[in-house]
Amino acid sequence: MKLMEEMIGAGHKPENFTYCAAIDAFCQAGMVDEAAELFEFMVTKGSAVSAPTARTFALMIVALAKSGKEDECFELIGRMIAMGCLPDVSTYKDVVEGMCNAGKVEEAYRFLDEMGSKGYPPDIVTYNCFLRVLCESKKSGEAVKLYKRMVETRCVPSVQTYNMLISMFFEMGDPDGAYSTWREMEERGCGQDVETYCAMVNGLFDCGREKEACFLLEEVVSKGMKLPYRAFDSFLMRLSEVGNIKVIHKVSEHMKKFYNHSMARRFALSEKRKSTKLRGK
Repeated sequence: MKLMEEMIGAGHKPENFTYCAAIDAFCQAGMVDEAAELFEFMVTKGSAVSAPTARTFALMIVALAKSGKEDECFELIGRMIAMGCLPDVSTYKDVVEGMCNAGKVEEAYRFLDEMGSKGYPPDIVTYNCFLRVLCESKKSGEAVKLYKRMVETRCVPSVQTYNMLISMFFEMGDPDGAYSTWREMEERGCGQDVETYCAMVNGLFDCGREKEACFLLEEVVSKGMKLPYRAFDSFLMRLSEVGNIKVIHKVSEHMKKFYNHSMARRFALSEKRKSTKLRGK
């Protein structure tokens, strides 16, 4: 702040970037009142080059929500819209992730409602950012609630939406929830990609449903999908553990179309070196 005062005293005009850096530092240090004071100075006494942007508002909105100042937070949202700082994907992402990571899930929903009522509904990227935080926190009820909200507001879920839900259900030991999501994909005409198959196969192996995992691996072969080499290597290990020679042969022959033997050898040596280094530490 002394440096900023010196800068202004020398006749230089701090730009938006300068103010944002200072406001962000105050917010991260928990000095929300100081951040708010600087924000007000920026709005009332700043220059054209320092006018607040949607990102500036996002920093303050998240800081106020984290501090439990919800009323001030939503007053600021109103000011943002009134000043014409239209929220973009990045703003939505910053605010929603910031609120969720601070445990302010209800406030994040309220933010979406507020934006939607003002004519700025969230898009699939925003919803997926919100969903990712919920899935990583294993808040299955909230994640399903958000998914239903997406459908109700006619925001078409993407394959990434379903992949996150499937992974979350398996991590929570709920294979039926994962299967339900898989069927939901099919019913809504959202084609499963290789990441979907990898999440399902890994999850099924982890919960001891080897037959179903093998069935899906055979589907991967029949659909001509290319597995990432790391996943291919892992699945071969799993298949050898359960002794399914038939599927090992099928998957190996299929993957020869994508990976040659020398590449496979280089990969194996690389993994061995990594393992040796870790043991050495």
